[in-house]
Amino acid sequence: MCKVEVWIIDHGSVNSEHHITFRKATIDDHQMLESWLQKPHVLENVPDESWGWETELLREPEWREMLIAELHGKPMGFLQIIDPALEETRYWGDVSKNLRAIDIWIGEEALVGKGYGTQMMKKAFDRCFSAPDVTAIIIDPLASNERGIRFYQRLGFEFLRTEWFDGYECAVHKLTRQRWELLHNRKQTRH
Repeated sequence: MCKVEVWIIDHGSVNSEHHITFRKATIDDHQMLESWLQKPHVLENVPDESWGWETELLREPEWREMLIAELHGKPMGFLQIIDPALEETRYWGDVSKNLRAIDIWIGEEALVGKGYGTQMMKKAFDRCFSAPDVTAIIIDPLASNERGIRFYQRLGFEFLRTEWFDGYECAVHKLTRQRWELLHNRKQTRH
């Protein structure tokens, strides 16, 4: 099972007045998240899998953040950030310490292709790299998800390898801190 990676076409049209914020996903989000996973624009890039929302939304392991993206206070997407070295299912196998992995999707189809995915990802990058020891972010879109792959590559991710996760062929990509700083004009003070 590849983690959720949905294509997002970025036309750079996000108006500066549109502000996306993140909040912690809660059990009250269960039905909304489940309904988003049934929408055609999400289903075409998400393997048929259960996220176990009833259990997972009640857990708070140190290695994971499950977040709801909101546009002007209204839920519009989902973001999960994990530490793949600590993640308990060992989905990523043996990986280096100091990485983060991202899962993302926009749940509301009317908001796809308006630049909100880019805004979500940039905020996710800031969140991941705010920890000074994080050296890179990895993602694993389905290998068939050509639009998503182009989206991630425009944001600076570089293809590493094709890998099979739980029967799904995925295109593993990586964004290093150094590349992020270069491409997104970020300078982090290292301690």
